[in-house]
Amino acid sequence: MQYMRAARRDLPISGQPIKRAVLLRAWRYSHKYRKLLVTNIILIISAAIIGSLPPLVFEALINDAIGKHSMHLLYQLALLAAVLTLSQTIISVASRWLNSVIGEGLIFDLRVSLFQHIQRMPISFFMRTQTGAVLSRLNNDVIGAQNAVATVNSVFSDALTIITTLFFMIRISIPVTLISLLAVPAILFADRFFGKKLTLLARTQMQKNAEMSTITTERFNVSGALLVKLFGRAGEEAGNFSTRADAVKKAGVSMALVTRSYLAILGLVGGLATVAVYLVGGREAILGTASIGGIVALAQYVTRLTSPLTDLASAKVNLLQAFVSFERVFEVLDAKPAITEAPDAIDPGIIRGEITFQDVSFSYPNAPYVASLEPSNVEEGETIGAALKHINLSIAPGEFIALVGHSGAGKSTLSSLVSRLYDPVEGTIFIDGIDLKKIKLQSLSNTIGVVTQDPHLFHDTIRANLLYAKPNATHSELELAIRQARIDGLIDELPQGLDTVVGERGYRLSGGEKQRIAIARVLLKHPAIVILDEATSHLDSENELLIQEALAEALLGRTSIVIAHRLSTIVQADRIVVLSHGEIVESGSHSELLEKRGTYSELFRTQFLAKEIS
Repeated sequence: MQYMRAARRDLPISGQPIKRAVLLRAWRYSHKYRKLLVTNIILIISAAIIGSLPPLVFEALINDAIGKHSMHLLYQLALLAAVLTLSQTIISVASRWLNSVIGEGLIFDLRVSLFQHIQRMPISFFMRTQTGAVLSRLNNDVIGAQNAVATVNSVFSDALTIITTLFFMIRISIPVTLISLLAVPAILFADRFFGKKLTLLARTQMQKNAEMSTITTERFNVSGALLVKLFGRAGEEAGNFSTRADAVKKAGVSMALVTRSYLAILGLVGGLATVAVYLVGGREAILGTASIGGIVALAQYVTRLTSPLTDLASAKVNLLQAFVSFERVFEVLDAKPAITEAPDAIDPGIIRGEITFQDVSFSYPNAPYVASLEPSNVEEGETIGAALKHINLSIAPGEFIALVGHSGAGKSTLSSLVSRLYDPVEGTIFIDGIDLKKIKLQSLSNTIGVVTQDPHLFHDTIRANLLYAKPNATHSELELAIRQARIDGLIDELPQGLDTVVGERGYRLSGGEKQRIAIARVLLKHPAIVILDEATSHLDSENELLIQEALAEALLGRTSIVIAHRLSTIVQADRIVVLSHGEIVESGSHSELLEKRGTYSELFRTQFLAKEIS
């Protein structure tokens, strides 16, 4: 009981009953499997009827075959009992197979829906939520769907078993039947007493497992492991994990204790009911009002009755636990994506690359708040202040635009709006005169190529990472992108060439090598618009020169938006746009802005002065 109290102290999860809306929604998910469900129901009805016949056969065997010393009847009844048992076994296997098909199908549907929905969530969602908690939804909570199917089938089967069993028991002896039914109130009382506790513990156990999963996910990737080692926090991390694992242990012990206590009480009630039947039935047999075969049949029926009664009471608890899983999955599915495709969105075809910002303002919105995915001390926040204010900017097709400004000026925010990671709060962005919101998301993705400051590479080969941009790219297209990004020399030096595995997030490569592979990946995509967000920040002077040469060739004829703190990398831009506190304060060529002696001139002189001092 101390374990139970500790688990409840650690996480005060709501013990509210499962909402009816969750049940109806879960039922709607089974629509595509309803033919299989109907087939399974027919099998369950058949199993219930066939399963009720063997006690009658044994009653006849004892009273008629043995009682009358008839070998012929004995063989017939024994054969009939064997056929009934075989039939019941075949039906049971078929029903179990259907349960698995339906349950695994629901798991598949929920996982795919969840994965697709999470991918549509805004970047702010991933910045706020815990990765381990999201993975717990995909890996653990969806299994509740399978448990729900199995339990619903069990409920239907148990109900039919009870009905058929009582029918035959009443025909044999009404007093014995009434005595056996005295177990029902005790079972219902145990169900009511333990049901709420088990539901609460199920929620607690799921949340504790999600928290432990978050710790392992964040600490067992390369970045997390490196941070732990650099700061010498291995001991503290072990202690932190031990605390989370201990909470999981306590929740598991509490669940096991309550579940076992519940089942033990149900078993005790069933055992006492069997004793009562033998007592009353034996008295009737002694008095001559019942046959020995009838008492044996009643004993079998009582066992057959108490077992489904116990299962039926347990089924409610199992259903509650299963629908807790549904509830947690639906909570994520109900989080609304910030970016959606308009019903009348179009594929504009060939894009020239003209970009227009028309009185655009932007503030970073709240991430969709999903309580069970948040750290326990985080609450739903408020919108952050304005990041961009009344931006008006036109970029001609093929123009090379550089965005500069102090950190936090709004440069990356402006580029994020072009690729539609976010939508403006006010104003409109056009590409080739078409409202960005009217372009299909896939078309927009094909149109724009982005290289970030810290590019992500999958734990796969260089070839697979490059082909992620264009899976059907030809070998010649791949070689061209490699040459343009100046990584052909690097690949030639690697023992396995393009088939070299880069490691998690590309940690087997240097920062400059990762950056060039990321640039090659974008070039393979052949985008009309290219955004480079500090894409040369990790490169040394030699690599930077190679990239500058590559970009001069590869970006020719493409609209380019380049963000760079190192102003030496963008002096050749057609136009430099200077941002400060979310507003455009200057615009012009490098020489024009130096002559103005404004913000850009000050930034440029400061950088070169710092370079001379170093």
